[in-house]
Amino acid sequence: MEGEALRIGAAPFRAAMEESAVLRALLYRYALFFQAQVTMTAACNARHAIEQRLARWLLIAHDRAGVDEFPMTHEFISMMLGVRRPGVTVAAGALQRAGLVRYSRGRMDVTDRLGLEAASCECYHVVRWEFARLLGTDSGPPPG
Repeated sequence: MEGEALRIGAAPFRAAMEESAVLRALLYRYALFFQAQVTMTAACNARHAIEQRLARWLLIAHDRAGVDEFPMTHEFISMMLGVRRPGVTVAAGALQRAGLVRYSRGRMDVTDRLGLEAASCECYHVVRWEFARLLGTDSGPPPG
């Protein structure tokens, strides 16, 4: 996704980690969260239908983008979900017909966030709750 980023060299990064217990703890918690997210994604990809997985992925992208419309190609989604591109086209078409998203040539627009959450599997909420638990943001009670 387009946007801005910061960059730091390895040596200054190591020095900052050694100097700051707060930074070190935050990065360790982030690493724990990332491992949980990778594990949940692997389980999700093995257990849930492509439409649910696509809804989950679009919710994650929507969270990161901070806006309703963002760049997202079917090709990229197919790589992220580990499926063939035509499968993404079929699943995205179903979500669009349900009025949850609109898409056209490399752009995705979330039109019904709550509906998209309902179409997603529980994995989205589990990962979101884990992020809040480890990194201190409020995301409500644990799922389930």
